[in-house]
Amino acid sequence: MSGKLLAVFSAAARQSKAVPMVAAGLGLAMVSACNTGSVLTLQPAVDVGTQTSAVPQYAGMQRLVPSNPYMTQAAYPRMDEPMSPVEQMPASETDCRQQLKRLDVAYTDMAPIHEGQCGIDYPVKVTSIGSIQMKPAATLTCDMAATFAGWTKNELVPSARWRYFSGVRTIHQGSSYSCRNIAGEGVLSEHGKGNALDVMSIELNNGDDIDVRKPGLFAFRTRGFLNNVRADGCQYFTTVLGPGYNYDHRNHFHFDIKNRKSGYRACR
Repeated sequence: MSGKLLAVFSAAARQSKAVPMVAAGLGLAMVSACNTGSVLTLQPAVDVGTQTSAVPQYAGMQRLVPSNPYMTQAAYPRMDEPMSPVEQMPASETDCRQQLKRLDVAYTDMAPIHEGQCGIDYPVKVTSIGSIQMKPAATLTCDMAATFAGWTKNELVPSARWRYFSGVRTIHQGSSYSCRNIAGEGVLSEHGKGNALDVMSIELNNGDDIDVRKPGLFAFRTRGFLNNVRADGCQYFTTVLGPGYNYDHRNHFHFDIKNRKSGYRACR
């Protein structure tokens, strides 16, 4: 009897030791099923340095970054986009912009323009010269903008005060940058380089709006003023063409800073 009891107690002891081992084995299996890494080496189940399937990687659109405000609408085209803050300018362009500030020119640096043979590497959009509005805003090279601003402040304004006893409110321009050839010729216009500006009319503070078209026979004051505009412009620009030169210039003054090897100036 005692021998049978001893055998029963021995079997029970063996079963009680096996239960923890089985439980431990089941626990390990469950952890392994929920983890793609190695439990023994403590490797993570997901590589934190790679893209996971839970966060899809989109193609075709540039990522948005807080440091670049111009990328907040990366999915849409922009017109007249300002120059990128990281764009590096040559020293000559930087010096020219200092000149614009001295002349009190309100302008915006624009992104480079490249259209075939036309374009401007570092364009500026001028909205005003001091208190004088430019309508519409003119897209030009910085050199042309500085030349025009110097002429406006030093010649145009004093001439208006002398002839009309009034300051200048607005310069109405008809064309600044425009990719085109000279009419009737196969030569690229200075407008296509951003080096030209067409003035259609000059509005004064007293309400007078002086049309550039050839004045009437007895419009002595207007004729004198426009003659000053033409003559004084030749001291600043390399080309000044206006009413009386040809039919294409019958209603505006064309100013440009075309670089001619001979130094010749065309004032007509």
